Amino acid sequence: MKKKILHFLRGNKFNSYSIFQNSSTMKKQLLLLFFITSIFTTSIAQPPMDSYVPTITLKNEKDSLISLASLKGKVVLIDFWASWCAPCRQANKHLRKLYSKYKEQGFEIFSISADYSKAPWKQAIKADKITWLQVYDEGGIVANKWRINYLPTTFLLNTEGKIVAADLDGKELDKRIKSLL
Repeated sequence: MKKKILHFLRGNKFNSYSIFQNSSTMKKQLLLLFFITSIFTTSIAQPPMDSYVPTITLKNEKDSLISLASLKGKVVLIDFWASWCAPCRQANKHLRKLYSKYKEQGFEIFSISADYSKAPWKQAIKADKITWLQVYDEGGIVANKWRINYLPTTFLLNTEGKIVAADLDGKELDKRIKSLL
């Protein structure tokens, strides 16, 4: 029986060597496809730099509508986050310091929650002592439109409402905000 199988494989066009050879070629093709796809998805994942942001109007924790357009003339950090996201909660500590430092100079944070329900979001606002603008993206409509693939994701806007940076943090973010004010 063993001899018959070996004879079949040797005589068959798809013997073990050709399968290995084809899989090597296939691996190369898959890697190339993955590379091209990752470039494409990265390029469409975020709005382009130096573009004006589209209108965003969402409800805050008190169910009042808040529009991003109302902040024109200020340097604004759009912050996509969620209460269940540990890196987001850690980032809130730094954002609290930045907000306190620059709010009187014309800096505002427009945080958009990607939480699944309002209760944990509201609890996180209280627990993290957040005093800047918070809105809730019910159903993830804005996050999907902006193709937000991970949290936290941030966009820094100049006073004209153009995106000038994305996903800055720490000293880099502080330095950039200071230069825009």
